[in-house]
Amino acid sequence: MNKVAAMSYGVSAMSALALSGPLNGQGLPPGVGCERVAYGGWENCVRLSNSEVELIATIDVGPRIIRLGFTGDRNEFAEYKDMMGKTGGDEWRIYGGHRLWHAPEVKPRTYYPDNAPVEWSIVEGALQLTPPPEADCGIQKQILVTLEGRTNRVRLVHRITNKNQWPVELAPWSLSVMAPGGRAIIPQEPFQSHEGALLPARPMVLWFYTNMADPRWTWGSKYIQLRQDAAATTPQKLGARISNGWAAYVSGDHVFVKRFPLVDEAKYPDFGCNAEFFTNAVMLEMESLGPLGVLQPGETVEHVEVWSLHRGVDVGTTDEDIGRALSPLVK
Repeated sequence: MNKVAAMSYGVSAMSALALSGPLNGQGLPPGVGCERVAYGGWENCVRLSNSEVELIATIDVGPRIIRLGFTGDRNEFAEYKDMMGKTGGDEWRIYGGHRLWHAPEVKPRTYYPDNAPVEWSIVEGALQLTPPPEADCGIQKQILVTLEGRTNRVRLVHRITNKNQWPVELAPWSLSVMAPGGRAIIPQEPFQSHEGALLPARPMVLWFYTNMADPRWTWGSKYIQLRQDAAATTPQKLGARISNGWAAYVSGDHVFVKRFPLVDEAKYPDFGCNAEFFTNAVMLEMESLGPLGVLQPGETVEHVEVWSLHRGVDVGTTDEDIGRALSPLVK
């Protein structure tokens, strides 16, 4: 695999997010099982599980990590009931779960219909998911998923390869579609006084339809909260350049933490965002992005996320309560 040097930020950051533990004889970390299952109307899916958590990836379409949850508990990801089990066709379907896109967002390139079967294998302890190249734009996607032993941590390597004979400018973009009823927690930069810090910080990006007065937003001094509301009539979106390396989704006493890198010297899409958050009446998306760069023919860029899932956590709503609850989870 020829990795482009100019876009290798995700590769260098990957070592800092690496998961520990030797692999067993089957190529999976100790305590991790892998099996073919039917799920949600799709006859062919792959399930990774341990005593703590389980995830299911579709291989009839996608790929989507369509389910993530504590073993035997609810799905933390959204599922679109009217799309579950569907295959084929030239209409892009969100399905739900977690997916890989490439930014900047533009139609029709971004919305290429990933409705065909996916190749899968176990490679160096990871579930490797490879859909066919996108015929319209010559982009090849791939996701590698590693469940770390007997823990609640999942590592994802998102790969994008340029199969064209010409260069393409893009950024890897990974989107987790969270189940309704929760709220995103977005950390802000640490506060500094006017006397101590004269230059700007906390860059945020708003979309044309973003309404800062919408009651789903809570603008705190340390955290921004975006609440998913089934009664909402308009979408909301926020982008940010987050150096803290994480964002979280709180649903009841469950907390989903998404970790992702920031490369200070890199250019990012959407006026410099390495994270974006979108909600409507049926879901909330937790999105992270890699640097924006030119991918030469045959070159590959990688973007890494590490997830962790926690339960029995009383997060609260004030900045102080959120900090006390989440600080131990995001160290």
